[in-house]
Amino acid sequence: MTGMANDTGVRPQLTGLALAVVSAASFGLSGPLARGLLDTGWSPGAVVLVRIGLAALVVAPFALRSLRGRWGALRANVPLVLAYGTFAVAGAQFAYFSAVARMDVGPALLIEYTAPAAVVAWLWLRHGERPTGVTVLGAAIAAVGLVLVLDLLSGADLALGGVLWALLAMTGAATYFVLSARTTSGLPPFALAGSGLAVGAVGLALLGLVGLMPMRATTEAPVYAGDAVAWWLPLLGLGIVTAGVSYTTGIAASRRLGSRVASFVALLEVVSGVVFAWLLLDQIPDGLQMVGGGLIVAGVIVVKLGERPAGAAGQGQDAVSEPAADPVLAPTR
Repeated sequence: MTGMANDTGVRPQLTGLALAVVSAASFGLSGPLARGLLDTGWSPGAVVLVRIGLAALVVAPFALRSLRGRWGALRANVPLVLAYGTFAVAGAQFAYFSAVARMDVGPALLIEYTAPAAVVAWLWLRHGERPTGVTVLGAAIAAVGLVLVLDLLSGADLALGGVLWALLAMTGAATYFVLSARTTSGLPPFALAGSGLAVGAVGLALLGLVGLMPMRATTEAPVYAGDAVAWWLPLLGLGIVTAGVSYTTGIAASRRLGSRVASFVALLEVVSGVVFAWLLLDQIPDGLQMVGGGLIVAGVIVVKLGERPAGAAGQGQDAVSEPAADPVLAPTR
């Protein structure tokens, strides 16, 4: 096990929380940036392909540097990289965009963000890590906050096809947290992120080539905060910030916090998405949405407080201490 897996002191935990918040905020920026491009005629598939492909190029030099003298670790973890790129990157993205093509964005996000509950269930069933009552309470508080932030009380379209695609997106998101938390692989965070993004980009490109994901692009200037900007600026933001930064910091955070806590901190992505939509698209959140954001933060804090100390009787140390021989989580599609 790497030193990071054994790092259970206060400072590594605070570092992990900071990285998780950066990751969530970066992911949250993706929706508002993409919306500007979508409004000019870009297809969701083209946006996500450019985003993941550019991120793979940006992270590649750091991934190569982190693998110096450790190429054996990459070869030994080909199944992990393929699963991460296929399910956690390409699969989750494709499923989410397929869901929002069939239903409202709000309920699609809500279903996808039940991923923390799926992570808790996986750790319980696979590793015997039964959640504490405090953890369950924190999950309930965060769930209520999520409903308020997404403004679902006014009613929403719940088409069966959209629900099924959203559930697949949730599976991909849960896979992201579980695989990101694995420290026994020996792969540095940059190496896993870089190789996984490359696999994801190839997978998305193949979906476009066979026609399963429409690809449309334009050079029309998108508008943010009332001002038109060059079409390539939001693409750079999507690739570098919302994918390159978010995936690498998310992996590093998961390895310090474990998949359970990291997945709940990631709920802050919804809050940051609302804030960025306010700043860039003039979509002003109402009072209930702001209350919901506060509840999500409170829920994350309660979940963290509900964590059992490492080495507690009858409990594991979250997904970070998963034995190296365990098979890679690969959800059935």
